[in-house]
Amino acid sequence: MTFAFARLHHVQLAIPAGGEDECRAFWGGVLGMTELEKPPVLAARGGCWFAGGGLEVHLGVEQDFAPARKAHPGILVDDLRGLAGTLDAAGVEVTWDDEFPGHDRFYAADPFGNRLEFLEPR
Repeated sequence: MTFAFARLHHVQLAIPAGGEDECRAFWGGVLGMTELEKPPVLAARGGCWFAGGGLEVHLGVEQDFAPARKAHPGILVDDLRGLAGTLDAAGVEVTWDDEFPGHDRFYAADPFGNRLEFLEPR
């Protein structure tokens, strides 16, 4: 084999047209991620990008949008319970699940219903 995977660069989630302000409120406001400037050729398509903790999340406009209710990013977190409290205070439902060996985890959803998994090693 002549190649090796280095790391995941970003995950992309779909959003409906005009959803950028809700993304900014959630990913930037609630989760505290930094919005990245999209290259002009990509900015023309709409959407927005965020970064934090070595993770990039790209939110892309999709025509005929439908939320991803099963497919999801699994995001490792330090202080999972602190994140759960932050999401709860923002009115985001947190659903705990103890079925992933060696980790505490919960599911939540972005403002458009896309599934998000947050987990922390025990």
